[in-house]
Amino acid sequence: MPADLDEKTDRYERMLADALSVAEPRPPADTPLGEAAADVAEMAESYLDDGRHFRADGDPVNALASYSYGYGWLDAGVRLGLFAVPDDTELFTT
Repeated sequence: MPADLDEKTDRYERMLADALSVAEPRPPADTPLGEAAADVAEMAESYLDDGRHFRADGDPVNALASYSYGYGWLDAGVRLGLFAVPDDTELFTT
């Protein structure tokens, strides 16, 4: 059975927003790795904003793509050690 586009878009928007709310940068902000963490977080936040813009314009396909890209950026940052996340979360692939 194919996934429902609206349900999946809602789920990915929530997942990205939740992930952004719990990911805490690990390196000090004034270091190259701290700057990298800030860049990754900015990209994820930008994709969340873009997705919401697409959604408001009635374009759920590009909204879902934006949420997915944003989540991918943030998940990669977690895997690289740029962010600390709670041990009990299932939001990341750590």
